[in-house]
Amino acid sequence: MSYKGRVHRFADDVNTDEIIPARYLNTTDKAELAGHCMEDADKDFAKRVRPGDIIVAGRNFGCGSSREHAPIAIKAAGVSCVIAGSFARIFSRNSINIGLPIVESPAASKDIKKGDVVSVDTVKGVIRNITRKKSYKFERYPPFMQKIIRAGGLMQQLKRRV
Repeated sequence: MSYKGRVHRFADDVNTDEIIPARYLNTTDKAELAGHCMEDADKDFAKRVRPGDIIVAGRNFGCGSSREHAPIAIKAAGVSCVIAGSFARIFSRNSINIGLPIVESPAASKDIKKGDVVSVDTVKGVIRNITRKKSYKFERYPPFMQKIIRAGGLMQQLKRRV
């Protein structure tokens, strides 16, 4: 599976409250969550993000509470993939469970700039910075994770199997 988009850049330690502030946790409406995505990290993110865009962040992306709302808001906002130096463990699992591709690559995380256009191939394990003509390797998804992402999340994969 591959993704291509324009980069929105964030720093280290972006927590789930910055991804989707707690004041919006009383809804499960994906469109409403998307409208407030990244609001406390970048108040204009939801206005600027376009379908297919990619978030690139530093270390420990998604730290904080274990709310599933955070990856749901990112995916609902149209972000196709998140690249970071590292991810909080529960955010990582929640992302895969809802079908949001995430890629851990410290080198890409440090090098890719805001506005760059990048492509990510989770089968081959390669990130290409099209703007800067650079490539970065990462540990590719195992087959079971590829199936979950391709299905749109764990629940969708299970529904297909039943």
